[in-house]
Amino acid sequence: MATGMIVKALSGFYYVHSEGELYQCRGRGNFRKRQIKPLVGDEVEFEAENKTDGYILDVFERKNELIRPPIANVDQAMLVFSALEPDFSPLLLDRFLVHIEANDIEPLIIISKVDLLDQEKLETIEQFKIKYEQIGYNVILTSTLSSEGIEDVIPYLEGKISVVAGQSGVGKSSLLNSLKPDLNIETNEISSHLGRGKHTTRHVELIKIGAGLVADTPGFSSLDFIDLEAEDLSHCFPEMASLSADCKFRGCTHTSEPKCAVKAALEDGQISETRMKHYLQFLDEIKNQKRRYD
Repeated sequence: MATGMIVKALSGFYYVHSEGELYQCRGRGNFRKRQIKPLVGDEVEFEAENKTDGYILDVFERKNELIRPPIANVDQAMLVFSALEPDFSPLLLDRFLVHIEANDIEPLIIISKVDLLDQEKLETIEQFKIKYEQIGYNVILTSTLSSEGIEDVIPYLEGKISVVAGQSGVGKSSLLNSLKPDLNIETNEISSHLGRGKHTTRHVELIKIGAGLVADTPGFSSLDFIDLEAEDLSHCFPEMASLSADCKFRGCTHTSEPKCAVKAALEDGQISETRMKHYLQFLDEIKNQKRRYD
C-alpha cells in the first residue's frame, strides 16, 4: 500500500501521483455503497501491482470540496477579472470573494487587460488594487499584449493547489496558456450574444505550473448563497471579521444593532462604503433565499 494524490479523473479512472510516478487506478468496489466519490486533489491510500492496474483503498479527510470543477483540497483561487471588455465589476468580485472565503480558500486577484485602459480608467483600477491590498488580498495587474504581470503569478502557485475562477469572457484559459505555453487549452470564441466564452475541457486535471498544481478547468459557476447563513456572511469579509469580536452582541449582523464595531469602523472610514453596500446586498439575498426555502 502507498499514498498519493489524484491529479486526473477520466472515464472512471483516477490517476494517482506518488513519489514521482503516476498510477492508473479504479475506486474500491464499496465506495459507491459508502457514498465515497474520489476527487482530483484527494490524498488517497492505494495499491498497485503496476502503473496501469491499481485500486484506491481509502480517501483521506478533505479540507474543502468544490462542485465545479469537482476538486478537493484547494488552497488558492486565482480570480481573473478584466479591466475592460467586460468592465471590471467590484460587485461580482466581492461575490466571488465571499464564496472563496466561505470555502477556506485563499484568493489571488488578477485584473487583466490593463494595457487597454486610458489614464483615467487605469488610475481607477489602481485605486481598487490599493483598496483590496489594504484589506489583505494580493492583487496582480496583467497586460493582454505581453507577458507583463503574468510572471508575477508564478511565485503565488508554489506548494499550492489552485483553481482559476472569475468573470465570464476575461480569458481564464488564456491565462493558463500564458502560464504554461505548451498547455494549449482550447476555448471557443466569446459569444457576442451571451458575452461569455465556453470552455471545452472534458475532464479535470491538475497541471504542474512552476512549483504548484493548477486545475485546468475554470470553476465556481454557481454564485448563490444557499449554503451560507446570514450570521456567517461577515466572516467572509476579512475587514469585518477582525472587528466582530468587539461588537456588543454576539452574532451581530452589523445592520441595526447598537454598539456595533463594524458600523463604527465604517463611520471612521476604516471600512469601504462600497464593500459595506455589497455586504448588505448579499445579506438581504441570503435572508430572502432562506425565506423561500423555509
